[in-house]
Amino acid sequence: MHADPIYAVGDIHGQYEMLETALSAIEADGGPDARIVFLGDLVDRGSGSRQVIERLMQGQADGRNWTVLCGNHDDLFAGFLRTGAVTDDLIKSGVPWTGPRLGGQATLESYGMQDLDRPPLALWEEAKNAVPAAHLDYLEALPDYLEHDGLLFVHAGIRPGVALADQSPDDLKWIRAEFLEDPRPHPWLVVHGHSAVEVAEHRGNRVNLDSGAGYGRPITAAVFHQGRVWTLDAMGRVPLEP
Repeated sequence: MHADPIYAVGDIHGQYEMLETALSAIEADGGPDARIVFLGDLVDRGSGSRQVIERLMQGQADGRNWTVLCGNHDDLFAGFLRTGAVTDDLIKSGVPWTGPRLGGQATLESYGMQDLDRPPLALWEEAKNAVPAAHLDYLEALPDYLEHDGLLFVHAGIRPGVALADQSPDDLKWIRAEFLEDPRPHPWLVVHGHSAVEVAEHRGNRVNLDSGAGYGRPITAAVFHQGRVWTLDAMGRVPLEP
């Protein structure tokens, strides 16, 4: 007796309309009660970050079988709201979250803020009023991973060879090369986003669903069932093979 299918949605990055398209594809395939995991990076770069958060919050409040994971961009947004910090040691480029590259300005604009070239302290003071406290609470409560039926859903990846209980939360949200370049099998098929590719990839030991919505490419929705993987488009399932 195999478990029911489980669906996953790659990085959203404030692309609200693309999110709705992905949700429609999932509902067409699995119905309104489909179990869905969202791989994080709800915010930044796209114009609809606030709408994305509200859509996912409402879906969960309505009893949808949805798990929303925390991405590094969600963590940066929450950290800014909590402390006013616009930089993080984990940002290797050193650019500020409020700059155009990381996309924080688009997130603040989605909450009605304008004139975003002001000093970070001024932005923080306004943001604390512009962003509902419930949104910060929601972001800070997002889990880092979901383990399910031989699958591990996580935003960025894992440090290979480290037990799940010993994984660093920073690695789960930020890791790249040490995970991406390791071809060895993991205890699970790891389903992740974070590192944008042109189209979703199945690398045998991992599946990358970050198809670049932060850069205007479509969000990827995928379905996992009985050891197989498909992406979903308007016509239905498309096999995703290693």
